[in-house]
Amino acid sequence: MKMEEKIRLITRNAEEVIRTEEIEPLFKRKKIPNAYIGFELSGKLHIGNGLLCAMKMHDLVDAGVHMTIFLADWHSWVNNKLDGDLEKIRISGEYFIDGYKALGLTEDKVTFRWSNELVDNADYWATVVKVAKGTSLNRVLRALPIMGRAMDTQDMESAWLYYPAMQAADIFYMDIDIAYSGMDQRKAHMITRDVAPKLGKPKPITLHTPLITGLTGIGSKMDSDADPDLVKIEAKMSKSKPETCVFIHDTEEDLNRKFKKAYCPAKEVDGNPIIDIAKHIIFARDKATLNVSRPEKFGGDLEYIKYADLEKDYVAGKLHPLDLKNAVAQGLEKILEPVHKYFEKKPETLEAVEKVLAETKKKR
Repeated sequence: MKMEEKIRLITRNAEEVIRTEEIEPLFKRKKIPNAYIGFELSGKLHIGNGLLCAMKMHDLVDAGVHMTIFLADWHSWVNNKLDGDLEKIRISGEYFIDGYKALGLTEDKVTFRWSNELVDNADYWATVVKVAKGTSLNRVLRALPIMGRAMDTQDMESAWLYYPAMQAADIFYMDIDIAYSGMDQRKAHMITRDVAPKLGKPKPITLHTPLITGLTGIGSKMDSDADPDLVKIEAKMSKSKPETCVFIHDTEEDLNRKFKKAYCPAKEVDGNPIIDIAKHIIFARDKATLNVSRPEKFGGDLEYIKYADLEKDYVAGKLHPLDLKNAVAQGLEKILEPVHKYFEKKPETLEAVEKVLAETKKKR
C-alpha cells in the first residue's frame, strides 16, 4: 500500500491528528506501528464509542497498524463505574469484546488487552510516577474532564488524580505509536506528548474523532460562559442516559421512538445530533448513500451520495427535520443489522451486562 493511502486511511473522518506529518516517518521507523484505544467499561456500547470508533479502528487496521483495544478495568474502578465493583466492570469488559467482534473487529484483526495485565508490574507504576513527576497538578486538574469530571468537584477522590498519569503510562508501557480516542480524551494525550521527552520516549501521534452529540443536542449550552470543551463532553452521547443515546442494539422501533423526540432544529447543523449521525457515521463509510422517502407533494424521494449536498439542502430548508430523522433511522438500522444478528446467536455477554446494569440501578 502506498504511503498516501495509509495516511488517508489513518486521518480520514478525524477531527484532529497531531501530527499528520509524523505518520510517514513512523512507518519508516516501524514496519507495523502500534495503535490503541482505551475504553471504560460501564454498560452497553452506543454508536459513538461502538460504531464510530470501530469504523476508525478498521481504517487503522487496513492501513497496516497493529490495533489494541484496551479494556480499562482499573480506570473504570478508579472512576467509580458500576459502583466501583471490579467484578461487574469485568463482566462489562467481556461484553465489550463481543460488541467489537460484532462490529467486525475480531481477534485476527485486533488485540484485546486489560489494564489489569499492566498494574501487577512495578515498571508500570514507576512509569505512572514518572509521568506525574513531569506534570503539574494544575495540568492534571485541567485534564479531569477526560473522566467526565470538572476540577471543582466537591467530593473529589485523590485517586482521580492518578487517572491522567495512568492513561499516559498505558501508552508508554505498551509502546503505543498512535493513541486514538474521541476528542474528550485530548487533554490526556497532550500530557502524554508533552511529558514524553522527559521520559526519553518518542511522542505518540494522537488521533481524535468527533464526539456524537446526545439526542437532546447542545442547544443553548454553547452560548454560556462554560468551557466549550466541557460543554461538548457533557453533551456527548452517554450510555448512562439511555433515551438520549443510540445503542448498537437498538431496533428500528427503538430508533424511530428516540429520533422522534430528538433535538433536530430546522436549517441548523451545529449541535444537531441527527446531522452528527449523518455526517460522522452514515457518510463516513465508503460508497455511502442516504435515501429519503417522502410523498411527491413534498418533493418526492431523494438520494444523497455526499454529506455536503445533504447539509446544503437542510440549511436551505429543502429537507424537513422529520424526513431527515426517518432517513437516518433507516440508514442506521441497516448498518447495525450485523450487530443484531451476532447477538441473536451469542446473547450471553449482553444478557450478563444487562443484569449488571439492572442490579446497579436497583441499588441506587
